[in-house]
Amino acid sequence: MPIDHQKILRENVATRSVLVTGGAGFIGSHLVDRLIAKGKYTVTIFDNLFRGKPENIESHISDARFIRGDLRDKDAVIDACQGQEIIFHLGAQSNVMGAMSDSRYSFESNVVGVYNLLDAARQVGTRRVIFTSSREVYGEGMDLPVHEDHPLQAKNPYGASKASGEIYFRVFGSVYGLETVIFRLANVYGERDFGRVIPIFLERAYRGDPLWIYGGDQVIDFIRIDIVIEALMQSMDREDILGFPINIGSGTGVTLQKLASRVRDVTESKSETLFRPVRTHEVARFTADISRFRRYFDIPIPPDPLDYLQKMALNQKNQKNQKKFN
Repeated sequence: MPIDHQKILRENVATRSVLVTGGAGFIGSHLVDRLIAKGKYTVTIFDNLFRGKPENIESHISDARFIRGDLRDKDAVIDACQGQEIIFHLGAQSNVMGAMSDSRYSFESNVVGVYNLLDAARQVGTRRVIFTSSREVYGEGMDLPVHEDHPLQAKNPYGASKASGEIYFRVFGSVYGLETVIFRLANVYGERDFGRVIPIFLERAYRGDPLWIYGGDQVIDFIRIDIVIEALMQSMDREDILGFPINIGSGTGVTLQKLASRVRDVTESKSETLFRPVRTHEVARFTADISRFRRYFDIPIPPDPLDYLQKMALNQKNQKNQKKFN
């Protein structure tokens, strides 16, 4: 077997330059935590703080370079990409409702922003760019679980923008030789998230407010943040995952009614579950086929996708108590 000199070089270099776009956001800040904890990376965080929060990265103020910049600004993107070996592209307008309320911002950030990033990476000689896409690219699955070969039939502007981003990633990989990795994330949950169903339910349950469900038949695939971060970390040097999408999910569907019941249990809340009319732009039923993920990653997936819910609820309660006494 021929010697892989590039691999030897990467494994022995003292520090490696890594850029995390969206690094002050929910997933991005957890990734920054892991990268800095490893002690082998020079980390640059690029974020416009539209959804990202300074407090998510304040502990790394002396360990990482922070650039407050926007993906729509190609000059700022080129500056951030200079000297970067690896780029994790998490920066985006990152939820369905936000894209519905401002589809232009979603398009400009998630499509124009992707192009700006890939073109900058090509210009400056970045080796690899890792993209967090979304299960929203599939739209309503014809069968469950949904395999990566399912047609892309996005039913909202967010899903459409992520599908467009994936196409650009594949093109820049095949035409320009940029190493590209594409992950399609199910519903990721954990600390620092906000504005999505689990943090909303927890917040409302602690207040004793109703837990609103739009429709009632939804099935969602929830996946813990730490599993996603581990996959991202392992994706930096793997040669066998380039150029094709990989689902990251639990492979298990959870109804929103069951989620509401679990939230009430872990918060000891008496909140009611109430129903509102279905929101037609939301995907009603999704579970990920994770056979490809299991083939390439030796990362355990817990049989209960909500196994972290109780600890998350306790952490949220403790944070609220701390704020009261400060």
